[in-house]
Amino acid sequence: ALAHREDHEADIANYADRPLDQLDPVEVAVLLVGLEELKHHPEVPFRVVINEAVAVARRYGAEEGHKYVNAILDAAAARYRKPEKAIARR
Repeated sequence: ALAHREDHEADIANYADRPLDQLDPVEVAVLLVGLEELKHHPEVPFRVVINEAVAVARRYGAEEGHKYVNAILDAAAARYRKPEKAIARR
């Protein structure tokens, strides 16, 4: 279990366009892990977090679910990794 699960679920609810219980369980799990890494493991580059999450969602999630994972984690990265993301845009 993730120590910050409730915080991450609140983030998902903030970025998602539907309630958490309507999301595919695989995508929810991938998003929880991705948010944990984005928020609490700055040693992992945000692009690596997003790429790995998208790869897992593509392989095990619902059809096109990887696009949803990408959009939510990209929005979260803009918030939690703002300086790193600004450097990456250059």
